[in-house]
Amino acid sequence: MLTTFWRPGMAPIETARSFFGVHTVVDLADGRARLLFHGNTMHGAERLRNDDGTPVEGAPQPQSYYYPGSPLAEGVAAIRSARSSFGRVAVVGLGTGTLACLRRGAENWTFFEIDPEVIRIASNPTLFTFLSRCAPKASLVLGDARLTLQASLDRYDLIVLDAFSSDSIPVHLLTREAIAGYMSKLAPHGVILVHISNRHLDLAPIMANIAQSQALIALFKEGHPVGDVMTTLRTASRVVMLARTPDDVGKAARHWAAMSPDPASALWTDDYSNLLGPMLRAKLGS
Repeated sequence: MLTTFWRPGMAPIETARSFFGVHTVVDLADGRARLLFHGNTMHGAERLRNDDGTPVEGAPQPQSYYYPGSPLAEGVAAIRSARSSFGRVAVVGLGTGTLACLRRGAENWTFFEIDPEVIRIASNPTLFTFLSRCAPKASLVLGDARLTLQASLDRYDLIVLDAFSSDSIPVHLLTREAIAGYMSKLAPHGVILVHISNRHLDLAPIMANIAQSQALIALFKEGHPVGDVMTTLRTASRVVMLARTPDDVGKAARHWAAMSPDPASALWTDDYSNLLGPMLRAKLGS
């Protein structure tokens, strides 16, 4: 109870409970930023005031996992540069809607989110303004993305899977069959970005094995921003890029690390997954 409801240096703005857990919106005590927590995991941050104390004006700059130069921001930019622009982008997992501010021009972005409380919070401009200022016409699709994305009639140049940073992850979104389903929704030369940052699970070997099973190339990058997260609002992150050919990912093919299958890790399928192995690798490094 103490770790969930008492956060020193933060002022609670709103708390909401859904079937999927407790969501808490807080402001830093000095008023510089607003954060969204799901349980004890931060799912987004928006800067409210500049360093001189003046209010931030215009479109908000992405923070947390998505800051400029982060693996996610770099990955989106590299894939976009390989085709000059995106027609359609699908994002699985909404959070505060921060990824909306990586949208450019007339790109059509759709967010798939299972929790109606997350949609309500991210859509409320009095709480967070990423959606309202960066992608006010973005589609928000409620439901299990494994089903709703598969039901979509569209094809996407980029699919971002951003649903795995919480303490409990939706394993069914990260199996061989799930990835095969996402690949079927990609346009020619489309790419999948998978955000695998997690305090408890090392998901990189899982992604490498799934990539091999689907005859895909897998590239990996980590980001380690300097400074305290509550000061910089920048969070360490790990991202995997899945593509059919190196040409589809642009310069990331040269600057990201190629991943090899891990024979010590089992292939996750709809019939089998094992969280103990990724947990031990995260905790023990083996």
